[in-house]
Amino acid sequence: MSEPSYAAQSPIGVAMRSRCPRCGRGHLFSGFLKLAPRCDVCGLDFAFADPADGPAFFVMMTAAVPATAFGIWLELTYEPSLWVHAVTTLPIVLIACTLPLRFFKGWLVAEQYVRKAEEGKIARPQASARDRT
Repeated sequence: MSEPSYAAQSPIGVAMRSRCPRCGRGHLFSGFLKLAPRCDVCGLDFAFADPADGPAFFVMMTAAVPATAFGIWLELTYEPSLWVHAVTTLPIVLIACTLPLRFFKGWLVAEQYVRKAEEGKIARPQASARDRT
């Protein structure tokens, strides 16, 4: 019996919907950021996925820097009390840094699946027939 074929999934679409990178229907996460062990529809084992610190890096570059810049601007422009930062800057930074993590993690997992990424291995040169004699 042959294995069913699946339509190619867009990594960005997979990330936006938090779905399986193979079938596009199963759940990718079992919690907010915890990857499911496998797809509940097609059975794809997500053990290959290791986004490591990638999602945190992308969040820092896209969300944390502007959110922190807002706090610095607020401080330099108005010199507010500490409680103003606690009610404005702190929630902005927390929300800006937490919400995109799921998207970026899903995107990196989907990219790993689509590109068939795996742990790097050192390539050893093959000995030629001339070297063996």
